Amino acid sequence: MAAFGGAVLPERRYAAFVVATIVILVCVRLATAAATPLSFDESLYWLWSKHIAGGYYDHPPVNPFLIRLGTTLFGNTEFGVRVFNVLLALPASWAIWRSGAILFGDDRVGATAALYFNLTLIMAAGSIIATPDNSLVATTALLLLTLVELDASGRGAWWIAIGVAFGVGMLAKYTTIFFAVSILAWLLLVPQQRKWLATPWPWLGGLTALVVFSPTLIWNAEHHWASVLYQYNRLVVYEWSLRYLGEFFVTQMGLVTPPIFVLGCMGLAGMFRGEGGPSSARVLINAMIWPIALYFVWHTFHGRVEGNWPEPIHVAFVVAAAVAVERIRWRGVWATVELWSQRLAVPLGLVIAACLYVQAVFAVVPLGPIDPTARALGAGWKELGAKIDELRTQMGAPVVLTRNYGLTSWLAFYLPSHPPVEQINGRMRYVNAPDPDPALFRGPIMYVCIVACDEIPLVRERFASVEPVTTLVRSRRGVPIQEYGIYKLSGPIGSPLDPP
Repeated sequence: MAAFGGAVLPERRYAAFVVATIVILVCVRLATAAATPLSFDESLYWLWSKHIAGGYYDHPPVNPFLIRLGTTLFGNTEFGVRVFNVLLALPASWAIWRSGAILFGDDRVGATAALYFNLTLIMAAGSIIATPDNSLVATTALLLLTLVELDASGRGAWWIAIGVAFGVGMLAKYTTIFFAVSILAWLLLVPQQRKWLATPWPWLGGLTALVVFSPTLIWNAEHHWASVLYQYNRLVVYEWSLRYLGEFFVTQMGLVTPPIFVLGCMGLAGMFRGEGGPSSARVLINAMIWPIALYFVWHTFHGRVEGNWPEPIHVAFVVAAAVAVERIRWRGVWATVELWSQRLAVPLGLVIAACLYVQAVFAVVPLGPIDPTARALGAGWKELGAKIDELRTQMGAPVVLTRNYGLTSWLAFYLPSHPPVEQINGRMRYVNAPDPDPALFRGPIMYVCIVACDEIPLVRERFASVEPVTTLVRSRRGVPIQEYGIYKLSGPIGSPLDPP
């Protein structure tokens, strides 16, 4: 029997309920993905997808590859950009379900973990946005499953699968490197796993991961290690501060949703006490969480941790939450906490997801620029893009310039005629694309900036003539979100663009 919202459902009915819920949620996300505009990051990844390579300035190549696959099948639309990122929830959910069921010998643990996984904001909101985090989470779930299969079978050949999952994870996002620490900690802390260190299997797995990841290593070697150095810069300490620590915990609680966050913490605490399952299972779940969690806690002492950065830990965290519900018997006040957290987890997760989807698509509450579903997701850009493109045609400008990569990406995606759009600075982001035709800069040029256009003095240093044309407003349902200045440039002084 399995519990749901305080009621007890028969095993098969519960499994069917979980499967149906996951499928329905994925379908709703697909519809929402098609109905909401792209964020500027998604637009940048779409630009990258036009030139598939082994690496990019900010990230490895899996996400641009998925976008290229989607737009090849469904066109250069929001749905095409996002479809495969949304669908990654299905294999990820399957891997989490299998991992929980095998590790703890209980299909209820797997089913509940998969359900909770799909109720987190990471999936409810994050999986709709085509970012590297979706493929990172999916590869983390598959990496966990390969480790679980190794633990259950004792077959060394699973190390090859572990290497493939790890290598693909590195191609998704560099955060995967932390799981090398997780795997080593699991091998050292669990006596029956130490035997692997005296065999060639882990080393063969590492070699496999290296081969899979080699396209990105080669790209970095050919481009002055640009991507590696970009990410390494986050390790540099400029100042020490405590102001981000509380924000980190509140953000993570919100992203997991408070009831699942409480259950996950309870599950980890119970496993620390030796409850919930065999030692190897308990250590593996903790090992998949703590290296990343502790690093980002340390990071808060010198910089803000964006909410999505620790996302891969939530794969094991939802398994811990399921263990708290299905495998540990709580007493006293903790029994009450567990009961109410369990009762609230599903309905609260569904309500939060529904509110997000309705607001993102229909803008029920006209919040304007403070609404992240409007500001970050580019609400109003279709209408604004048409106006800018019409004005560009009237100006006779064959190219559009900016000094902001987000603005560059939105313009490239949403201008109906898709003219060349180039960023003057930060050219390393576009190093995989061919250089623009010099003839584009011999006549009038359109320049677009975010008002108050503080960079205009820099633009005047590069062009003989810089004339203001107009100001256009991006809005949703008549509520202004952001203003954009339009300028006419001519007469480049030297090269109009920085070198990469």
